Amino acid sequence: MEYGSMLLRTVLIYFVVFLIMRFMGKREIGKLSVFDLVISVMIAEIAVIVIEDVERSMWEGILPMVVLLIIQVAIAFIALKNRKLRLWFDGKPSVIIAKGKLNRDVMRKQRYNLDDLLLQLRENKISTVADVEFAILETTGKLSVLEKEKEANKAQEEPKDQKADAEEKTILKPQSQTQGRFRFEMVPIPLIMDGKVQDENLAKMDKTRFWLKNVLQEQGVHDFKEVFLCTIDHKGKLFIDTDRKPRF
Repeated sequence: MEYGSMLLRTVLIYFVVFLIMRFMGKREIGKLSVFDLVISVMIAEIAVIVIEDVERSMWEGILPMVVLLIIQVAIAFIALKNRKLRLWFDGKPSVIIAKGKLNRDVMRKQRYNLDDLLLQLRENKISTVADVEFAILETTGKLSVLEKEKEANKAQEEPKDQKADAEEKTILKPQSQTQGRFRFEMVPIPLIMDGKVQDENLAKMDKTRFWLKNVLQEQGVHDFKEVFLCTIDHKGKLFIDTDRKPRF
């Protein structure tokens, strides 16, 4: 009898939760904001308690879920008319990258690390930070990326003279120097992250810290600790973001 009651409760609570989520709107089905996540978790917890405790009346679970539904719908309706309230509940999007430059203060405030950034850039099929015009961390945690114009990227990649072209080619020869051991096409390889040299990646490329130091010195950087992020793409092009404050 107890198992039959639990089965019946499970089926009924399933339909109750289904209807509640439907009434909340399609917004809840996609990426959740903090407010939406709290409501969803509370509904799930109440549903589990009612299913497990067969001695408890089902109305003790359905009523709180309906109250949460009313709260969510009411606040969502008011937020449509009041932007300040909407920003208070959902928060503001944060600009992580602006014109190919990392905003480290925003990253630190959002506790958003470089691994998270590189992961989401790869998911957006972006090969390097320098190709990004703007990257915005949405309130749902999703990274929205706007690439630079292809023509602008092409113009930036073209060497100004033959000497610059030769210097770029000497930085890295992906296929010949890796000898088939380490091959990359679209994914940039981190060489320095948070001021720390990624020796494992250097070893995979048959490179040393001495080589990296010489390359950085050519770019006017004399200490690894000055570098917040340094990556290299399959063309041998370096992206360097330093901790030094820009001068105006």
